[in-house]
Amino acid sequence: MGVMILSDSEFNLQSITEKSVDENDNSDKPDSSENEVWQQIEKSGSITSNGGKHCIHCLTIIGQIEGHGVLPEDAKTTKYEHVIPQLVAVQQDPEIEGMMIILNTVGGDVEAGLAIAEMIAGMSKPTVSLVLGGGHSIGVPLAVSAKCSFIVPSATMTVHPVRTTGLVLGVEQTLNYFERMQKRITDFVVKNSNISEQHFSRLMLNTDELATDIGSVLDGKMAVECGLIDRIGSLSDVINQLYEMIEQA
Repeated sequence: MGVMILSDSEFNLQSITEKSVDENDNSDKPDSSENEVWQQIEKSGSITSNGGKHCIHCLTIIGQIEGHGVLPEDAKTTKYEHVIPQLVAVQQDPEIEGMMIILNTVGGDVEAGLAIAEMIAGMSKPTVSLVLGGGHSIGVPLAVSAKCSFIVPSATMTVHPVRTTGLVLGVEQTLNYFERMQKRITDFVVKNSNISEQHFSRLMLNTDELATDIGSVLDGKMAVECGLIDRIGSLSDVINQLYEMIEQA
């Protein structure tokens, strides 16, 4: 069998061609860091972004807040056992400078939601929340738990008393329990927003607005006017506010 001898020019051309083919093959392969980002979003609904002026963590609270019971598989949920370790990690990570919380929730488990809200309120790093779509029920304490809160004009927030499903004993102790639980929520909201306890209670016990329930539905403008939410704004406003808080910290 004969041996093919390449000239210098032919050898260089072949090397360049092979290198070009290798680069094209590599360009089709997704970057490992990009894969990690998408896996983080898919698993936890959160992302740590360091592509801007500051490194921030974005936490999404969507669907229904899942507590001690497991909700059906076809329901969009936020699991508190996933969120709480994330909050600890964000607080402890020296590279993460602030956190943005995006809310579009119908509410859910009261104790789980209040636990997440207390964790966010207790963080020392700058935090900003944004209500999109809805921040209903226990979503109200979650929205006000950040150091600064925003809501888009088209979003709504439903304020109503604590309720439960399943067997309930019609005794005085049960009513007292509900009153104490509602007091915990009211105290948290009043402490972390600019609404008064009297105004919040009036909204919660309103009987003139909802046909089959008691409470009030607030749009973005109303939520700001009553002092429940700090400002009307959208994504860019939230990021700018978070950057400003980071730089002032």
